[in-house]
Amino acid sequence: MTVTVAIALATSEIQLPMEEIQPPLGQLLLRRGAIGENDVAKALSFQASFGGLLGAILIRIGAVAEDAVLEALAEQLDFEVITNDRLPQDPATYATTIKSSGIDSEWWIDQAALAWADDKGTIHCISRDPLRPSLQEALISAFPGKELHWWLIRNRELDFMIDLVRRELTSDGRDIEGDVALLRELAEEAPVVELVSNSMAQAVAEAASDIHVEPREHEFDIRYRIDGVLQSRLTLPRSRFDAVASRIKLISGLDIAERRLPQDGRIGMRISGKDLDIRVSCLPGVWGESIVMRLLMKEHKQFSLAKIGMAPDHLDVFAKLAQEPYGIILVTGPTGSGKSTTLKATLEHIKDGKRKIITVEDPVEYNIPGVTQVQTKADIGYTFARALRSILRQDPDVIMIGEIRDLETAQIAVQASLTGHMVFSTLHTNDSLSAFTRLIDMGLEPFLVASSVREVMAQRLVRRLCPHCRKPHTPGLPIREKCDGLRAQFPGLFAGDPKFFEATGCAKCQHTGYRGRLGIYEVAVLNDEVADMILHQRPMHELQAAVRKTGFRDLLEDGLLKVWQGETSVEEVIRVAGQSGIEGD
Repeated sequence: MTVTVAIALATSEIQLPMEEIQPPLGQLLLRRGAIGENDVAKALSFQASFGGLLGAILIRIGAVAEDAVLEALAEQLDFEVITNDRLPQDPATYATTIKSSGIDSEWWIDQAALAWADDKGTIHCISRDPLRPSLQEALISAFPGKELHWWLIRNRELDFMIDLVRRELTSDGRDIEGDVALLRELAEEAPVVELVSNSMAQAVAEAASDIHVEPREHEFDIRYRIDGVLQSRLTLPRSRFDAVASRIKLISGLDIAERRLPQDGRIGMRISGKDLDIRVSCLPGVWGESIVMRLLMKEHKQFSLAKIGMAPDHLDVFAKLAQEPYGIILVTGPTGSGKSTTLKATLEHIKDGKRKIITVEDPVEYNIPGVTQVQTKADIGYTFARALRSILRQDPDVIMIGEIRDLETAQIAVQASLTGHMVFSTLHTNDSLSAFTRLIDMGLEPFLVASSVREVMAQRLVRRLCPHCRKPHTPGLPIREKCDGLRAQFPGLFAGDPKFFEATGCAKCQHTGYRGRLGIYEVAVLNDEVADMILHQRPMHELQAAVRKTGFRDLLEDGLLKVWQGETSVEEVIRVAGQSGIEGD
């Protein structure tokens, strides 16, 4: 009998002669830049104290994503990784092979092992630790004369199949819905801990901003928001959801027994060599709690106005006004449109060591050296308005308010700007000019808005085309005509020949056609004419006509500039900014 030896899990290690293990797994991961020296030292210390396999320990402590370990093992051992789409999807296929082995089905489940036969009679095997001698001996005895072929496989895909096969082979009638002790026990089990840790590590590796855990009737999904778009990563049986949800709630300080009310928590941890602050939100739904984890990097990021996608004319106007000694500059847009990043880049731009800069935020997402940052705590009544009243006694030159949410905050911001302070803040509006209406609707007097606001900038984020797979594209006539009109209006920006591309997709961009994001903007500067219109509450179309005299472009038009320059696609701009203003289909 021939046994093709492989390993079924990234968390296992193989005891082969030393000449065959060159270099060891830890060195391979270090060489690939997947982990740091401190991660290896921590894992080895844990291994010395408690035992276990190095790959499993690194994943469990959140030092590395499982895919990175798998890739290193594949290189080290020259084995192939089997993906979910190549596995038999019918649990009966595994059940048939397991029953033919003559070994009790519970043993297979306890060993976290599965097997199936192909048309040629080869027995394919996957397991959590397939090189364990007792497992090898048992399968050799169970399938005499058969070739055994082992595969590398991800933990989550193995566990998903085991759950399906368990349902096929056995019936587990335990009801864990109200059993808090059992939920806590399940949340501490190694497979659950590894699944949650690996999901977080994989999200960081893919530069995701959020992790969504969403239950359905029979399954639950884990999805990542990457470049502003949700992408499915994993679907597991609903039977595993309670343990996973309990694990997330346990490490974020939430009540695992409370499922009827929304809860918010946070996790501070180090993942893949990066310190993260993870904000957790649980929302009860029909099939269970929807859980969203927002990933925030703790370490200081280098922000630059020149690198966030502003066109030269927008950058020039915005950067100059940001240096003014007083007034209000507003950045508007929906949640996730990059407003906080723009404001942080602005503070980096104006930070010169000569001015006192204070921010009040909820939450403080990025730490900026040289800036005093204050976090509100609504649960104890420390709101934006209350924090601002204290900030004004701190002799600030520049104040950044995370968001103007109510009249009191707006009034203090106006008061600060009229008494010699520069104020930056955000609003939730669909476009720049709507900010004036929004402030007046809050209860501010029109003359206060007209005399304090210096500039309003609306923004959205569009995905950048992947440079490796984008291909030339000729857009429809309405788009070309719109671009020709903009070229006549902004000849300096729409210079040269257009570089129209469309997305295709490749391995480097996860087959989405896009990698990274950039901003599209519309900038409205208040001159005397615009201020007078706000004072007299003139209709929106008159305001638009007035700001267009100053070189105003709306979001769609600025997006088409990025399309002209080959940075994004027409479809992406229309997805984000809509197509109002484009004639024809």
